[in-house]
Amino acid sequence: MNYKMKYCAAARLRFSDMMHVGPKNEREGGGDRSAFRRPVLIGVSGGTASGKTTVCTRIMERLAEETAEKHITCICQDSFYRALGEADLAKARKGNFNFDHPDAFDHELMLRTLTSLLEGKSCFIPEYDYTKHSVSGMTSINPSDVILVEGILIFYYPELRNLFQLKLFVDTDADTRLARRVIRDIKERKRDLDTVINQYTRFVKPAFEEFCLPTMKYADVIIPRGGENTVAINLIVQHVWNILQEQEDKGTKLVH
Repeated sequence: MNYKMKYCAAARLRFSDMMHVGPKNEREGGGDRSAFRRPVLIGVSGGTASGKTTVCTRIMERLAEETAEKHITCICQDSFYRALGEADLAKARKGNFNFDHPDAFDHELMLRTLTSLLEGKSCFIPEYDYTKHSVSGMTSINPSDVILVEGILIFYYPELRNLFQLKLFVDTDADTRLARRVIRDIKERKRDLDTVINQYTRFVKPAFEEFCLPTMKYADVIIPRGGENTVAINLIVQHVWNILQEQEDKGTKLVH
């Protein structure tokens, strides 16, 4: 299914050969390959506090309205922060560790996890505690029809980027993102204002410009104004619904 370049006031759409790829492997224990449907994997990237989570929430809400019987899952890249040693943990507590650098994430674990989910397998995903800068537990993720993955650097590594059937980039004004981050980090992550501003100027802003912003070119859909952009959200949901409907028409079924 090929889509030509399309533009509208709500979002810049660049659908490029978004083929419906079949599963690379059968489920463990064998079985009829025709009984398996590869989940629709959607990546949602953008700068810090750009509205990625809100976009994912809006998409999930709209999909639930259209496809009540479908299983929809959302995963955050922050769950895959690397475990910190004592030295780095001490830096993190003082706001001197760069959590926006690619090396801060365990992208190999994330790659294995997403690959397993695409193969229809259940997985355990770490629960990250922002106040302690460490994993606090594990969450079980079951096979789903649609999987949304949000994070600042999910398009940075090619092997991760190539897993996504649909790639979205939330494009929000830098001043708006900074204001949101200050409020969020003070209220939800128990940071003080000086620490938030220090992290933003030393790490967040430079890392966004060096690592995150250049990945916008890989996006199929660029969403200005994030979750407020209802026209863009509706277009995306319609496209995902079309993929799911096409799979239904082919008579395939995801084994839950």
